[in-house]
Amino acid sequence: QVQLVESGGGLVQPGGSLRLSCAASGTIFSIHTMGWHRQAPGKQRELVATITKRGTTDYADSVKGRFTISRDGAKNTVTLQMNSLKPEDTAVYYCHGNDYGTNYWGRGTQVTVSS
Repeated sequence: QVQLVESGGGLVQPGGSLRLSCAASGTIFSIHTMGWHRQAPGKQRELVATITKRGTTDYADSVKGRFTISRDGAKNTVTLQMNSLKPEDTAVYYCHGNDYGTNYWGRGTQVTVSS
């Protein structure tokens, strides 16, 4: 069993920053791709950012230049640094892992951007 556990969500004012972290535990050596998705109320879940074991990253256009994803491969942890946050970034953020077709999801952490 593999579990992903997120931390770091909360309430922040527009223009502020938050750092999300996700740790994977269980019987797995190294998840190939880890990343973050988000789901706002009434909207579909969308990809935010991903990073492979080799460090290749991909970002949604809406967060490029503001968010940075990083990982510690040996520890199966992934971090999302979110800067210049906007109200439209408000959503539940889910940690995701994909290991050659097997998907893992965390339970999500709420991020609210509001004054």
